[in-house]
Amino acid sequence: MENVTGYLHSVETAGTLDGPGIRRVIFLNGCPLKCVYCHNPDSRRYKGGIRTDAFTELRSIARQKEMLLSMKGGVTLSGGEPLWQPDFVKAIFEGSKMMGLHTALDTSGFVGHKADDELLSLTDLVLLDIKHFDPEGYKKVTGVNLQPTLDFAERLAAMNKPVWLRFVLVPGYTDDMNAIAKMAKYARHLGNVERVEVLPFHKMGEYKWEALNMDYELFDTDEPCAALISETKTYFNREGIPVF
Repeated sequence: MENVTGYLHSVETAGTLDGPGIRRVIFLNGCPLKCVYCHNPDSRRYKGGIRTDAFTELRSIARQKEMLLSMKGGVTLSGGEPLWQPDFVKAIFEGSKMMGLHTALDTSGFVGHKADDELLSLTDLVLLDIKHFDPEGYKKVTGVNLQPTLDFAERLAAMNKPVWLRFVLVPGYTDDMNAIAKMAKYARHLGNVERVEVLPFHKMGEYKWEALNMDYELFDTDEPCAALISETKTYFNREGIPVF
């Protein structure tokens, strides 16, 4: 296995939100999307984070191995966009699988073409973030096109790769119920979506935009109310997909 250089944003040693069980979550730097609600805008620049290498990170994972195994967890690579660094992802997943650990990839799918079949063979679960199901809405929210994400989703479906679909609910931006209904039907069509996670927009990352002197257009956007969250989940429930 080759020792590959990588750039990290941060590491969470006992994550509970990014895959099953207790997980070591490694957030990588670099992302081609410009999501208006991004809570880690400081992770966008590829080489702006902590320079490391795969062997260093795998040694840290090895120190947690027994705990991760006992808690039915594993290793999740997130971002930023982890597939901006596909060789680093592959090296971390290869080492993690050698330790018997479950691997999860948290990705927008926009650069899914960078994930070769070997990388995906080392991936037990994909946490696929679909930001919006209307192409114009998707571009408004992310600055890029939706189709590459759908192409990646279809590829994962053809492989029968387990997927947890993630959707961030942002009032005024992603709460188009017609688009949500279409996304729910699409998730059922794929056949490999094990669950859907509706993630309510939160305001905890606002201070980062201010600290970076970046324009943030959601200062006046409220977090979604309980009724809006419930309505959104209804569409996925109708398609028979477990939703959280």
